[in-house]
Amino acid sequence: MAILIDDPRWPAHGRLWAHLVSDSDLDELHAFAQRHELPARAFDLDHYDVPDSAFDRLVAGGAQHVSGHELVRRLIASGLRITARERRGI
Repeated sequence: MAILIDDPRWPAHGRLWAHLVSDSDLDELHAFAQRHELPARAFDLDHYDVPDSAFDRLVAGGAQHVSGHELVRRLIASGLRITARERRGI
């Protein structure tokens, strides 16, 4: 069981964003996010969007830094991944 974070490289709202996921269950992810004061609105179905300014703090707090490819691979393997089709409600 691990909390994973990728590189903050996704631009939006004038800053870069990373993704924070669990490789095992959403309760673990929500508990980690709550301990690190991430707002609930940052949760997007299977991950939290986190600003670059929070990256070092989250890694210091126990998030494992992985590549974006590794993060997606492990999220899919966990069974927690929400596909684009599921996001659209199809």
